[in-house]
Amino acid sequence: MYVLDTEKHHHPHIHIRYNEFKAVLKIPDGEVLEGSLPQRQMKLVQAWVELHQDERMADWYLASTGQTPFKIDPLR
Repeated sequence: MYVLDTEKHHHPHIHIRYNEFKAVLKIPDGEVLEGSLPQRQMKLVQAWVELHQDERMADWYLASTGQTPFKIDPLR
């Protein structure tokens, strides 16, 4: 999560890396803003996005106001 990267994407978002793939997904809905991932990994990330919408938006607010965001558990 890069809270100061608003010039390029203009929305709260997360950056995902998987091997040589990179993607940027909008918070809270998981819309792909840039890049791509293999289909299986994209489905996993989008499931995680769906499960943690409120937490990610809360973390975005905390980080954008200079506070430390909370850790969000990964998919298992």
